[in-house]
Amino acid sequence: MKNTGILFLGLFLATVTAAFAQDNISPRRKQAIDSLALEKVKDLSKYISIIGNKETQFSEANRVMDRAEELFAAGAEMGVSSINTKEIAYYKVRRYFERLMALNYDKVNITWYDIQYVSDLERQPDGRYVGVITVYQRFEGTSIETGMNYKDTTKKDITIYVEKKQTQIAGRTIEFWDVMLGDVRVTETSA
Repeated sequence: MKNTGILFLGLFLATVTAAFAQDNISPRRKQAIDSLALEKVKDLSKYISIIGNKETQFSEANRVMDRAEELFAAGAEMGVSSINTKEIAYYKVRRYFERLMALNYDKVNITWYDIQYVSDLERQPDGRYVGVITVYQRFEGTSIETGMNYKDTTKKDITIYVEKKQTQIAGRTIEFWDVMLGDVRVTETSA
């Protein structure tokens, strides 16, 4: 009986180890995942610019908001800061986009630059991998009527989730790695 328990434990550990080894990401696969993550962040940058642009039609902004939301994991939040206060407010993704679209400026220009990984992907107990991409956002808002002109630069850390998913193609189950964006945290804001 005791030997059976030890044998079972050995088989169990071998199975778990094999499962973890199977889920490890090869260097080639990791490079593809990194490219996908950076591409999704660049897409988000483009979507934010379109949503914030005062010349974007309301229906187009809503369509772009829908597309942008698809980039994020459920429950993700985005940080908002200002050089006028030390407080950082966090909003659910859709609410952030709605607030961005409603900003009280005649002209808004938002650009992201220096997009780069700051942390390598780390495996989590749930099997997902998590990493962080850092971006710098330059925000410029101008109000013609009041002459108000606001500018700031914000450093943001974007959490990246990488997980194995499955889909059905022609009756076959295909596994693939997917990237979802998580919280967008403000780390510093300057003029």
